Amino acid sequence: MLSHEATRRKVIPREFGKRALDIAICVLASPMLALVSTGVWIAIHLDSPGPALFRQRRIGRDEKPFTCFKFRTLRHNADENVHREAIRRAWANEPLSNDPAAPYKLTDDPRVTRVGRWLRRTSLDELPQFLNVLRGEMSIVGPRPAIPYELEYFRDWHHTRHIVKPGITGLCQVRGRGRVSPEVMLEMDVEYAMNWTLWTDLKLIALTFPVVLRGHGAR
Repeated sequence: MLSHEATRRKVIPREFGKRALDIAICVLASPMLALVSTGVWIAIHLDSPGPALFRQRRIGRDEKPFTCFKFRTLRHNADENVHREAIRRAWANEPLSNDPAAPYKLTDDPRVTRVGRWLRRTSLDELPQFLNVLRGEMSIVGPRPAIPYELEYFRDWHHTRHIVKPGITGLCQVRGRGRVSPEVMLEMDVEYAMNWTLWTDLKLIALTFPVVLRGHGAR
């Protein structure tokens, strides 16, 4: 396996094209994103008290932290320890639900609001992450941005996933969305980080639409 520095030298020339693709998609999709986001914003405020936008510390490229944006799907000031315990159980290979399509997703989380459940099923809660893409903190395609406490379970080679920016969609979201263990998810992330191309990104973007429409592994 290539060292991180050798891999980075291999990746840099392609990053100009990747960044151009990210910006182009954000610009072209901005009218639709603005329209849908306005509707989601209103729905959240009508459904439950609290801000519509949720900010969370996540791990970015080179393991630098950044503020990740999402639409709020949980009750305001919900207990974060519920998710932390779910991560521990998933790493112990304990199923988090009885749903065979998403055994590693916390599908019966009582903290989730009515609108939040719909947002998660349709992945519309991820729309604010296009702001992170425009800010250069994320890419359209890449590994899911990790929460800091998830790094406690990483093996040394898992950190290779952080040689690229995290993404809104990616190999793991298309292939394993909620159906595979955290260990397998990280294997997919490292596979992507080591081998991605612009053609791979375009294919993953195209494959994301049917996955979202079918709701595979949605939580």
